[in-house]
Amino acid sequence: MDTHDISAPPRAQSRHTADKRPNQRHARSGHSGVGLTHDNARHTARFTVIGNHLAQHPELSALAIGLGVHIQSLPAGARVDIKTLAARFPEGTTRIAAALRELETHGYLRRERHRIPDGRIVTRTISCNQPGSSRRDPHTAPKATKAARAAKPAPRKALPPVPRPAYPAPALIQQATDLLTGLRRHDPRLLLSACDTAHLAPGVAAWLERDVTPTAVRHALTADLPPEGLRRPAAFLAHRLSAQLPPPPPFRAPVPPPAVRHPLQNCDRCDHAFRSPEPGHCRDCRTDFPEAA
Repeated sequence: MDTHDISAPPRAQSRHTADKRPNQRHARSGHSGVGLTHDNARHTARFTVIGNHLAQHPELSALAIGLGVHIQSLPAGARVDIKTLAARFPEGTTRIAAALRELETHGYLRRERHRIPDGRIVTRTISCNQPGSSRRDPHTAPKATKAARAAKPAPRKALPPVPRPAYPAPALIQQATDLLTGLRRHDPRLLLSACDTAHLAPGVAAWLERDVTPTAVRHALTADLPPEGLRRPAAFLAHRLSAQLPPPPPFRAPVPPPAVRHPLQNCDRCDHAFRSPEPGHCRDCRTDFPEAA
């Protein structure tokens, strides 16, 4: 993770000869003493400059602001994955994962996937102390323009295709949707949006259609997840649904229904027993009748 340890002394303030605390902020004139009063002392070591755009962000939750301040204060190379932060703070993994997504949405965090020399792919987390700006060489990089700041973000990459069931019955699609919605209870990183769930549901339905139990499908999607995190959980699940699709079950010929056994009846003419749904004459006696002949 890249963090910026900006250690800059505050602006010089005018001192009054009778003021023993030159850095104390008093209430403005005209106030009756109601409200906030700062009792500040100048930091000379172990401090981080935090922008008010983060500390007073109008849309971020208190947990997201606190995690953002904590992450910006950490040195480069510190671990900021969900499990590490959950071990540091009393909030659970679900709330911390949601707060990290808030910071990522508003540009205070970026996650980039890199391939390391041994071939593994790891996720690198980058902390941005001022979203919208980047670290550039002032001598070589051109100055930012208003048009560049107002540029629209790149469109989101489409999710990989998933298998399709042969008979997408509504009940089967609903069962697949319920299974995907419940994945976040097994791992908070698998929290899916409604759009992602609708895209993945046919793939899960294709598995269920092949006589795979919901428990087996859930295990196939949640087992052995990458420890470094998931940048796009929906894309990861779409790949597993396609790559690990089991073969269709073997064809089984339908079993014919058992033959109907009628109850025994006594012939009204010869009193012999025969099977028939109704009383009457046996087959031999029926052939003796003139009308039968």
